[in-house]
Amino acid sequence: MPIKYKISGLLALALALLWLVSLLMPLNVPDDTFTTLTGRKIALKGLRGKPVVVTFWATDCPSCIKEIPDLIAIYQQYHKQGLELIAVNMYYDPPSHVVDTASALQLPYPVALDITGGHAQRFGGVYLTPSTFVINPDGAITRRYTGTFDPVELSTHIENLLKG
Repeated sequence: MPIKYKISGLLALALALLWLVSLLMPLNVPDDTFTTLTGRKIALKGLRGKPVVVTFWATDCPSCIKEIPDLIAIYQQYHKQGLELIAVNMYYDPPSHVVDTASALQLPYPVALDITGGHAQRFGGVYLTPSTFVINPDGAITRRYTGTFDPVELSTHIENLLKG
């Protein structure tokens, strides 16, 4: 077997192990503040008392785009009951693409840019999109989805958080 295939296999294995370890490690909610496309500042600590969904996505990610209708439906169903949802674009996503996509899809929830990758790092190193975090009203991460989420399971979890 050529050496380049061995190196590729080892790299894939290392990335898979890194991903698995990141899922198993407990993760505290970072003291983070997002700046939305409209310039609004949203501090996570200011959202205590509410369930919060933070989803990392990219405009060139087919799975991210595919789950947006589910995120919109969840936001519209639960926002008036207290749910907050923040979409965070990855550092490599050109801001103009983010603005155009958010406008074209009429995203009703706040969208923030992660120009430096700092938000992704503070959330434990987000490398894969979509990656979605659910934060309970006490400020603890109760779910982490790497890849697409099950909308029924997410809705049920949010309902349980809203009930207290």
